[in-house]
Amino acid sequence: MRRIALTFAALVFLALPAYAWNKPGHMVTGAIAYAELKKNDPATLAKVVAILKKHPDINRWNDLINRLEIAPEDRDLFLFMQAARWPDDARGTTYDRPSHHFVNIPLKPGATGSPAIPVGDSILVAFDENMATLADNDASDSEKAVALCWIFHLVGDVHQPLHSVKLVTAQFPDPIGDRGGTRFFIKPKANGGTISLHQLWDGLIIGSQNFQTVRNTATELRERTGLQRSDLSEIAEKDFLKWCSVESFDTARDVAYSDGNGGPLQGGSTKPQAEVLPNGYLDKAKAAAERRVILAGYRLADLLGANLD
Repeated sequence: MRRIALTFAALVFLALPAYAWNKPGHMVTGAIAYAELKKNDPATLAKVVAILKKHPDINRWNDLINRLEIAPEDRDLFLFMQAARWPDDARGTTYDRPSHHFVNIPLKPGATGSPAIPVGDSILVAFDENMATLADNDASDSEKAVALCWIFHLVGDVHQPLHSVKLVTAQFPDPIGDRGGTRFFIKPKANGGTISLHQLWDGLIIGSQNFQTVRNTATELRERTGLQRSDLSEIAEKDFLKWCSVESFDTARDVAYSDGNGGPLQGGSTKPQAEVLPNGYLDKAKAAAERRVILAGYRLADLLGANLD
């Protein structure tokens, strides 16, 4: 019966709309950060865990720990995973902040110069606000725990390229553009279903929220040749804005919206107009996504170490 229940839960999960990354993708980022802190900065790890234990959802997390029979030595890792996905779990509640997950920097093919950064509520504003709350001596323990979860999540979101841009073309005109790829429809395979480009990128890392599967994915990425800290020249960049407006913007332009052969990716503005992805696109997209998610995990660990010392 337990196996049947878990299978049913997995099927329900797969039927839900994906967020950025999807929830398991955020859990991977949390697991990478946890492993980095456990290895290199256990003092900061202890501080983070202590803050998370003051979170408004701690009782639900503890119930999950017991229900899923998470081993005592893995419970802090589980908290990191839950913290990273929590802002998506909180959708529809008083903690929901839909505009805090993205910023729509206009991506106009052929345009020169630096892109214009939109003003107003966005992932950029949310990051600064939550960092300020974490540093505020007058903030309650609960407020700091909520802010910490948002920081986990926003670092993940900002590394998903389609959370930083909107494509603006004749097909997708201003002011909406393609809304971060959510209005850009494609077919991963000729005989497959139609999804948005945004959905595709959200799910490139992992599709299962199983604890062991998430941990194994995080471990494999950390140990893979080419994804070590020393292999990632970007790791020296500490500016959240540049993670968004330079790195994710460039990845969106050069990979997400490219056909891989020097031309623009073709997609439909409605589902019936969806185009099939070109050969090789998925391999290049997955490689780029994995580089972004490992960077997010490393950078989250570094950010926590720098601000909770």
